Amino acid sequence: MYVDSHCHLNFPELRKNLPEILTNMQENQVTHALCVSVEMDKFPEINELAENHDNLFASVGVHPDYEDIVEPTVDELVSIGSKEKVVAIGETGLDYFRLKGDLEWQRDRFRTHIRAANEANLPLIIHTREAREDTIQILKEELKPGTRGVLHCFTETYEMAMQAIELDFFISFSGIVTFKNAKDLKETATKIPLERMLIETDSPYLTPVPFRGKTNDPSKVIHVAEEISRLKNIPVEDVAKMTTSNFFDLFSKCKQP
Repeated sequence: MYVDSHCHLNFPELRKNLPEILTNMQENQVTHALCVSVEMDKFPEINELAENHDNLFASVGVHPDYEDIVEPTVDELVSIGSKEKVVAIGETGLDYFRLKGDLEWQRDRFRTHIRAANEANLPLIIHTREAREDTIQILKEELKPGTRGVLHCFTETYEMAMQAIELDFFISFSGIVTFKNAKDLKETATKIPLERMLIETDSPYLTPVPFRGKTNDPSKVIHVAEEISRLKNIPVEDVAKMTTSNFFDLFSKCKQP
């Protein structure tokens, strides 16, 4: 069986087709999915999905790209994190690709989420793009022992991945790893231990080969697993088993099947 460790089922293009998506997940042995928060005012939608479906879970947080919004507080994140189906803080992190200029507000937001994860005893879901040094440095400064997490939709260097693994983080691969031009990422995926991997869709985005150009959904996470299997020259069943085990290890509030 497979688990999609990062998706956005509350986004309109997926929510309107939710019954079909859930059926497709079942048909493709995708047993669970984590619906990830990107802004606080949409969290109730995510929480409703999680509470209404045994195989869906939620996170709470604000994406680093979202400017000029009300910032969440540590107390607010911790309070929401106590809900039964909320299993993680995030997504949070740093993005120096899309945004330029003075990004101190982004780093402050990142620190708030890390402190909330420390207090709530929940893992972090981290978005990082072209911010390798600051991401790792802030994690080293703010993480308390026992706080873990994942670098989601990973596209950075092998060296950064190993730095994160040393902090007891997992590395999650999306449909990007199936893209023909993602040669460096494929090489990184080949070298990272399967014991530290998760798989995801980040749907409705980043649809994997052979479905590029169509809307992504959690049922397509199997194609990420198949590419990892090909790159590592191991059975896809091994990828499914280990990434599923890793998911329930990291997101320990999730009820295992």
